[in-house]
Amino acid sequence: EKRKRFEMCIKGKENKMKIAIVTGASSGIGASYVCQLAEKYSWLDEIWVIARNETALWTLKRQCIVPLRVFAMDITQTENLLRLEEELEKVKPYVKYFVNAAGCGINKKIKETDLMDCNRMLEVNCNALTLLTKIVLPYCGKRSRIVMLASASAFLPQPGFAVYAASKSYVLSFSRALRRELKKTGTTVTIVCPGPVDTPFLDTIGGKDSIPVIKRPFIMKTDKVVSVAIKDAAKGKELSIPGISMKCFFRICKIVPHKVLLKFT
Repeated sequence: EKRKRFEMCIKGKENKMKIAIVTGASSGIGASYVCQLAEKYSWLDEIWVIARNETALWTLKRQCIVPLRVFAMDITQTENLLRLEEELEKVKPYVKYFVNAAGCGINKKIKETDLMDCNRMLEVNCNALTLLTKIVLPYCGKRSRIVMLASASAFLPQPGFAVYAASKSYVLSFSRALRRELKKTGTTVTIVCPGPVDTPFLDTIGGKDSIPVIKRPFIMKTDKVVSVAIKDAAKGKELSIPGISMKCFFRICKIVPHKVLLKFT
């Protein structure tokens, strides 16, 4: 009887529309995720792409071999989250892949950062990510993959980049707890923690010139970060840390007290 119910459950899932959902999909890591998921998982029925830049999303739609459903919206607005929730309730898809790639960062000291910029970082990186996960989670199942874009800055407080680094620490902590909660469901959570990545986001924080000289040789290409992350998620890994330098940084942050490391930042 148990086996029969299990088979009926699997059959029900398989009959549903299989989709991926990607936030921050208009550029950078999000856009690269859309393209690579479409290539590697061409059996997906649709990829739902979410970002504010509608023009960029429609351009992406014309390039992909998998149909895209465009949601041009600001994920910090409650009415937009409700709109997505309603669409999921109407379609009742099987979310095979969910990528939280939307992010916001300002590279300034706290006292120099505008109040609304501080709020925007927390709204996008923490609040929206949490609420979107809550909305999407009921449509995930066995072998679903949830990918959270954190950062290597989550490993260590970052003076001059304090709010962003703290928000990414939240992503790391939240995602690890969620992974544990979902352990018996078959849904896995992978947290992507790259160092500097050559994306439009880098330009918003002052470009490559704003990156300390010692870090510039370690700036990675977007497609490489995403390629590694997709492989790590497929293996069910908890952390995806692309590049030897960031893997070393992660280990150092675990061994050396942060009080000591902060003297050198």
